[in-house]
Amino acid sequence: MISSVITAQEKASEKKYEMKTYYLVFLKKGPNRSQDSTTVHKLQEQHMSHLNKMADEGKMDICGPLMDNTDIRGICVYNVATKEEAEKLANDDPMVKAGRLMVEIHPFYSAKGATLK
Repeated sequence: MISSVITAQEKASEKKYEMKTYYLVFLKKGPNRSQDSTTVHKLQEQHMSHLNKMADEGKMDICGPLMDNTDIRGICVYNVATKEEAEKLANDDPMVKAGRLMVEIHPFYSAKGATLK
């Protein structure tokens, strides 16, 4: 039994990961948050459509809102080649265009294809 555990541990330590740069996009409260509820509802629909399109195109791997009501409203992980592409996609978000959200982008180095468990 001990020899099989050692063999499994040796095999696990031999696993090689291909590393890749992703872009963490922090969606933060923007300067223009005074829209009426009808406008906010429409912006939210457009925002979700934008996020779904990026996911469908493989340009974003995961995103979601934060649950603690801080200035950072959500986080996305973009799977694109350059920071400039990440900036363009993030700034094309209708919520960002309307000033309700603003973005902060950071390069993030991780194993290619890593998943949450």
